[in-house]
Amino acid sequence: MLKQRVITAVIAVGILALVLFVVPPLYAELVIALVVLAGAWEWSGFLGEVSLAMRILYVIFVASLMAMVGMIWPDGVDTVLQVAVAWWLLALIWAFMFPTPIPGILRWLCGALVLVPLYAALVLLYQATPSLLLFVLLIVWAADIGAYFAGKQFGRVKLAPSISPGKTWEGVLGGLVLVTLLALARSIWFENDMAVIVPFCLAVACVSIVGDLTVSIFKRTAGLKDSGSLFPGHGGILDRVDSVAAAAPLFALGLGWTGLS
Repeated sequence: MLKQRVITAVIAVGILALVLFVVPPLYAELVIALVVLAGAWEWSGFLGEVSLAMRILYVIFVASLMAMVGMIWPDGVDTVLQVAVAWWLLALIWAFMFPTPIPGILRWLCGALVLVPLYAALVLLYQATPSLLLFVLLIVWAADIGAYFAGKQFGRVKLAPSISPGKTWEGVLGGLVLVTLLALARSIWFENDMAVIVPFCLAVACVSIVGDLTVSIFKRTAGLKDSGSLFPGHGGILDRVDSVAAAAPLFALGLGWTGLS
C-alpha cells in the first residue's frame, strides 16, 4: 500500500509541477477550477440517496458560486476567505460534537463552504506566484507525512476516534514538528521573520487537520471510506484536498501581514 501511495504521489506531484510552472496561466487556472468541480461531484455523493440529475445539479450549483467569485474578483475575495476561516472554526467545534445528524440542506451548504473558498484561495495564491501555492501545499503535505509516520511509530492517544480512528495526537505532533522544520527552512532561505513564519505555518497546519476531520465527518455520515478512487492508494479528489481546503484560505489571508512573497 505504501509503495502504491508513493508512486501515485510522485506522478501527481509531476503533473502539479507542470500545471504550476509550465502551463500558461489561463489554462492553469482552468485546471484548478476543474479540480474543484471534480471535488463538487464527489461531494454530491455525500448528499444521500440522490439521482444523477441531482448530482449534476450540485456541480452546477458550485460552479455558479465559483463564477460569482470571479465577478467580485479581486475586491471581494477577502470576504470569501474570511467566511471560510469562520466556517472552519465552526467545523472545529462541530468535530467535538460528532456524531450529529446532518440535514440535506446543510450538506449542500457545507460543500459550498469547503469548495468555493478553496477555489478562490488557490487562484489567488497562483496569481500572486505559483511558488506560494506550492508552499501551502508543502505545509499540508509535511503535516500529513509527519503525522503518518509519527502515528505509525508512536501513536497511542486517539485524536477523534468517532471520526477518524487512525489519527492520533502523537501523529499530530509529528506533523507539526515537520512543519516547523519546513517553516524554519523557508525563513532562512527567503529571509522571512522566523518569529512570524513559524507560528503562522503551524496555525495553517492545525487548520489543515480540521479540514481533514470535517470531510471525514461527511464521508462517515454517507457511509464512505473514500470520496472517490481517482488516485490509487489515496482515494478521490476530496481525499487529497480536504486539508488544503481549510489551509489555503487562512494562508491566503495571511499573506498581507506575514511578509511572505
